[in-house]
Amino acid sequence: MRAATWTGVNEVSVETVPDPTLLNDHDIIVKVRKTTSCGSDLHLLGGYIPFMRAGDVLGHEFMGDVVEVGKGVRERKVGDRVVVNSFIACGTCWYCKQELYSLCDNGNPNPGITEGLWGQSPGGCFGYSHAVGGFAGSHAEYVRVPYGDVGAFVVPEEVSDLRALFASDAVSTGWMGAELAGTKPGDTVAVWGAGGVGQMAARASMLLGAERVLVIDRLPERLAQVREHVGAEVIDYSTTDVMAELRELTGGRGPDVCIEAVGMEAHSPGVHGAYDQVKQQLRLQTDRPSAVREAIMACRKGGSLFVLGVFAAAVDKFPLGAMMNKGLTVRGAQVHGQRFTPRILEHMARGELTTEHLATHVMPLEQAPKGYQMFKDKEDGCVRAVFEP
Repeated sequence: MRAATWTGVNEVSVETVPDPTLLNDHDIIVKVRKTTSCGSDLHLLGGYIPFMRAGDVLGHEFMGDVVEVGKGVRERKVGDRVVVNSFIACGTCWYCKQELYSLCDNGNPNPGITEGLWGQSPGGCFGYSHAVGGFAGSHAEYVRVPYGDVGAFVVPEEVSDLRALFASDAVSTGWMGAELAGTKPGDTVAVWGAGGVGQMAARASMLLGAERVLVIDRLPERLAQVREHVGAEVIDYSTTDVMAELRELTGGRGPDVCIEAVGMEAHSPGVHGAYDQVKQQLRLQTDRPSAVREAIMACRKGGSLFVLGVFAAAVDKFPLGAMMNKGLTVRGAQVHGQRFTPRILEHMARGELTTEHLATHVMPLEQAPKGYQMFKDKEDGCVRAVFEP
């Protein structure tokens, strides 16, 4: 089959790779209809997640048709149109029972790397390096899905392929941030980052009852999408003082909930941005945390911050004093998608949650190298490149 693979830093190629086969009784094979690039993939391409190998298949957001099932599969059947969560979870371990699916004890067959980095290992993830299992990704004609009954969800007839695609990760990640940050009716929510995850965190906050939602970014095409398709307010950080703006808009108090949806390659103007860039390039820190810093400083006393952006290891100048003295609740996680996907699909079926606008560039899988270049360089207003095998 044809697949888009990582061949080196900032290099993607489309190659012929072996077809996947059932390896365990609970596996299913999915024929991919649509799969999308994600901002976190750029960390792999840039070499900031140093556990990729040449030939690894990229991609972790996808939907398609079930074409084969293992003998232990009970809920899924051949012919089902499904969306598949990006993180792999068994559904039976202690963490899965607590609905902390991305922390599954059985999803990552190669836990040693992350145990060394973080003390314990999260679950596995499609197409996201050997640190989280070395699973073949979704930028391919077919994908083996472990624990198919747990991670694959039947798409309602009312939901288009393109809308369902983003339930795989972007929407479920954004929804998780809004919900686990404790968003409640009447809150003011500020979201850093207007990519797919940031936009969906904003929309989820609105559906959870937030009174006011503000999204912070600098790219005009993304801010326009927030206004038109999400219905939230926007702040262009390149033209204003974000801290002052948020104070002004909240009567001097600050947002009740702050959601960071940028991650380890955050852009920041001024001295702090240059400092972070230099330290990351010299590998004196693995991540650029400028958006996290600003969110901590902006959040109201006693407020809540959820970190959705992907981070690898260590950051410098983390404002621990502000976090502690302001009494903030700070959380973070990879996506517990299985916990939120059924609810998300219901909202999608009712037309309350739309995502088609995120797919600014839809192209054949053969054009994956071009799609990733456009996505990385923000060419032609590219918010997401969607590939069709």
